[in-house]
Amino acid sequence: MATYPDAPSRRWPVLLSIVMALVEGTAMPIAARANEAENDKRAATFIAEHEAQLRPLEIAANQAWWNANTTGKDEDFAAKVEAQNKLDQALADSRRFAELKSIKASPIADPLVKRQIDILYLIYLEKQVDPALLKRITAKANEIEKAFNVYRAKVGDKQLADSEVRKILKESKDSAERKSVWEASKEVGRAVEADLQQLVLLRNEAARKLGFADYHAMQLELNEQSQAEVLKLFDALDDLTRRPFADAKREIDAKLSLNYGIDVDELRPWHYHDPFFQESPAIFTVNLDSPFASADILGLCRTFYAGIGLSIDDVIARSDLYEKPGKSPHAFCTDIDRQGDVRVLANIVSNEYWMGTMLHELGHSVYSSKNIPPSMPYVLRTDAHILCTEGVAMMFERFSKNGAWLVKMGVAVPDPAAYTETGMKMRRNQLLIFSRWCQVMLRFEKAMYADPGQDLNKLWWDLVEKYQLLKRPEGRNAPDYASKIHVVSAPAYYHNYMMGQLFACQVHQAIAREVLKTDNPARAFYTDNKQVGEFMRSKVFALGRSLSWNALTKHATGEELNPKAFAAEFGGTSPGR
Repeated sequence: MATYPDAPSRRWPVLLSIVMALVEGTAMPIAARANEAENDKRAATFIAEHEAQLRPLEIAANQAWWNANTTGKDEDFAAKVEAQNKLDQALADSRRFAELKSIKASPIADPLVKRQIDILYLIYLEKQVDPALLKRITAKANEIEKAFNVYRAKVGDKQLADSEVRKILKESKDSAERKSVWEASKEVGRAVEADLQQLVLLRNEAARKLGFADYHAMQLELNEQSQAEVLKLFDALDDLTRRPFADAKREIDAKLSLNYGIDVDELRPWHYHDPFFQESPAIFTVNLDSPFASADILGLCRTFYAGIGLSIDDVIARSDLYEKPGKSPHAFCTDIDRQGDVRVLANIVSNEYWMGTMLHELGHSVYSSKNIPPSMPYVLRTDAHILCTEGVAMMFERFSKNGAWLVKMGVAVPDPAAYTETGMKMRRNQLLIFSRWCQVMLRFEKAMYADPGQDLNKLWWDLVEKYQLLKRPEGRNAPDYASKIHVVSAPAYYHNYMMGQLFACQVHQAIAREVLKTDNPARAFYTDNKQVGEFMRSKVFALGRSLSWNALTKHATGEELNPKAFAAEFGGTSPGR
């Protein structure tokens, strides 16, 4: 008790420190919130100015790109370069980038605003190099793309369209003819080799000026990926597919050797129906092309997509769909303005390949500003990631090999059950074959940008032999890697096709489970079921790019991207996560 009178004086400093701490603890969040609100305003202003300035330039660049690929004209390619240079120049503005960098470094309360700033930072970052260097990169890439567009394989005195090359490689029993056509299709590689090597050096120069090891590493980072993550996934896929692929290829080789009347050891790359062995050879007795000989491919696509509540009539009306001189021989879909002007370039031929291709490209078209709500901010009014739009396209593409789907669509199929069984075998082979082809593309591009001076011809065939189990042609020393247009026009992109396939299997499995109420997704298909379209709108399309690719995958399917659904499609077992 003797100490009691002194107690208040001893306690007061402690009480005062507690009160001051409480006051400071209250004041700091208020100040932080004020700063956060101010930064939100700065961010919103930047986004609005970006849209006002860049949107017209993006639309002009998209339109010019479309014109160049549909006509092949020199003046249209020149306009394409000019439009891209204007867009690059605007994105290269160092003052604007400094403001963006400052905004990104401070807290942003609104998650949609923050997401837009994060995306814009990556878009602007890529262009923070010497404008003259950017122009050189664009000009060189444009020059090579033009060479691809106008190139036609020449055998003797005859020029062959891409569809004719594919037809011969699919149908000819003459090994000599197959070899000559295959080699002719690769000659475009020689035509662009020197320019491509220069382009690789220019791209690396730009990447290193931005602090990246090389262009491949940069491209993945700019697309919210990392080499380490992607390689880890592809290593797991290698383990998952190596043995079943080898088993499938032995069966394929046995049938091909019988068809051509040669030993298995004599099989070479030109015997595999596709110039790169990225698709399954048609080795079965059922001809998957026959139902499409008189089928209306566009009509089927129109009916299918309308039936699931995702009409594509307006896309078809704007599209360029048949072969003509100078036009790109490939297929793609593009969203011109993020306001619904969506188009497809194609070169339709009446066969199963083009049925699948049109389902694929029109799948891209429905995952676009056609079905992403206009209320979504412009920056986010696009697909979550390139792997997600590829996945959606691949998910719809599968039905060209399903006899039950064709019958339901009104196509005359002599033996639907046999067609379906053959189609499922081909799909199983396709998944395995494509996964191995993607291994080649990923690892080749990574190695090429890491060391452009190495023997790229040898690197290419080393990877082809390792992952695709193809024998390189004896004595051949040609830039066959350069005959793949994606190496030029879609660099460091191809791995997204494979990741897209994982996404496709996962989303399709979710639809089978939640909409169709079936536990057999491999055989599941959909026609005239608008719940499918509603699932895609609510689970995938409506979110635009507001979520990252992995967050979207979890939202749509309940799990992050993984190989389990993919493995189930061909009876494999997925590696542990």
